[in-house]
Amino acid sequence: MGNLEKLKILARPIYESNGDPSHDFSHIERVVSLALKVGEVENANLNILIPAVYLHDIVNVPKNSSKRESASELAANMASGILKEAGYSDDDIEKIYTVIVEHSYFLGRRPTTIESAVLQDCDKLDGLGAIGIMRAITCGTRMKASYYNVEDPLAVKRSRNDKKYTIDHFEEKLYKLPALMNTDMGRVEAEKRVDYMKGFINQLQNEIM
Repeated sequence: MGNLEKLKILARPIYESNGDPSHDFSHIERVVSLALKVGEVENANLNILIPAVYLHDIVNVPKNSSKRESASELAANMASGILKEAGYSDDDIEKIYTVIVEHSYFLGRRPTTIESAVLQDCDKLDGLGAIGIMRAITCGTRMKASYYNVEDPLAVKRSRNDKKYTIDHFEEKLYKLPALMNTDMGRVEAEKRVDYMKGFINQLQNEIM
């Protein structure tokens, strides 16, 4: 079994230097916390799951990059070297590699293991709720999007465009995530967080319309 503490020491500076608060080490720690809870309920192998969580975003590819499709594979490749340095066996590295590749929302792969299923759910959960609102705004700002369309904020008469307007992303993607959860625990928590986000949008509507 590899040395998780050494892995964390190797990984943390990479996250802290990427300049993206949506994918910094605090994101990793939140997903780890969720994964420990969901993983225990789902009887996941934490010796595979938790290293995968720590390294799943070790390569940070912007949402609007042409390389976005290969982001999880790039992360898995870099993770393999870190895992090797942290003393993980080739067998464990192969399993962790697969979990990292399969976590990607963009790829839309069905999980082949419970560890992949849990990481998919927990990574999605961190995109919802209060922290999800903060992350959506951060992502929109980095993509030079406006908060909303002034003339039609809620896209009543226009097509949504979440590359141009941040709150369009709520309906375009985030509200759909509960239905994509693999685990019952993930689905219940996702629904709670989406309800919170809808309350935020209702308040925003009161303030701007």
